[in-house]
Amino acid sequence: MNDDPFEEATSLRVRLQALRTEHQDLDEAINRLSALPAEDELMLRRLKKRKLALKDRITAIERLLEPDERA
Repeated sequence: MNDDPFEEATSLRVRLQALRTEHQDLDEAINRLSALPAEDELMLRRLKKRKLALKDRITAIERLLEPDERA
């Protein structure tokens, strides 16, 4: 594991951006699939589940990068 907090934060920011991009791509794919007349419900559910998991990971990384300042 890397002991440099700056490199770790940079790495987290890069990962965060990649997750946000993937989340947006999934959102667009879900919208396109939903618009089709014969939509694939199973695929739609899988994409939505993946999108939700990505959102959870994004939130976790955002909390690491910007912790609450209650202390």
